[in-house]
Amino acid sequence: MIYEVYAGGIHAVQGQLDLEASEKGRYDLIFSAKTRGFLAKVAPWFGTFESHGWALKGDDYRPQLHKSTTTWREEEEVKEYKYTKDRKFNGLWITDHDKPTYKKQIDDELTQGTTDALTALLMAMQSVGDGEKCAATSEVFDGKRRFKMKINHLKEEQLKSSKYNIYDGKASKCTVEVAPVSGEWSKKPRGWLSIQEQGRDRGTMPTVWMGRISENGPAVPIKVLVKTSYGNLFMHLAEYRSGDKVLVAEKRSKK
Repeated sequence: MIYEVYAGGIHAVQGQLDLEASEKGRYDLIFSAKTRGFLAKVAPWFGTFESHGWALKGDDYRPQLHKSTTTWREEEEVKEYKYTKDRKFNGLWITDHDKPTYKKQIDDELTQGTTDALTALLMAMQSVGDGEKCAATSEVFDGKRRFKMKINHLKEEQLKSSKYNIYDGKASKCTVEVAPVSGEWSKKPRGWLSIQEQGRDRGTMPTVWMGRISENGPAVPIKVLVKTSYGNLFMHLAEYRSGDKVLVAEKRSKK
């Protein structure tokens, strides 16, 4: 799946989501994104976030490894979060640019019983794919903080395809909310929490629409809307490939 992100009408970011579930009870989920155009010149950023783990019965997904690799102005940072099959957190290893890799010392209260954000999203995707609501709550550790990631079901909507988005059909409209639990939280919201609160002030929490395209697959993110003090951000599903099924939005096909 390829996503095109528009901020204030500017095509600012491109993302790609790859999902594979094997018959051997494994799953692999990889999301990569990069700035593009003028933004790439003034803010050259690239990131890859991947989760690999066990797909157990009852749509129970448990990570074995979550890895984030981010590059800012040619300086790369890699974080590897490791877990055991019985849900125990098994350590965080960090490689910061040209420095030696080290294992970060972390209190168990921040990590034990947590999952990663991609796996939490996958569980909600599978729920919608099974014909259920996208409502789900997981506790996530991001390297410094522990938080609840709440995916709340709002309603079902009928979406129409456009020159930006390939999807035409029923979708579940859901909000995504982060609630701090413990760790290094600033008194003033920063990062994603700041963006979330900007949306709350404008009456719209970060919103994702999920829909099922492949008959035997989970639902996938179709569209994302985030309202900020700088304007609205839209993410559209512009290309989808699964087996012989290929869908490409008009705007992307003309590139």
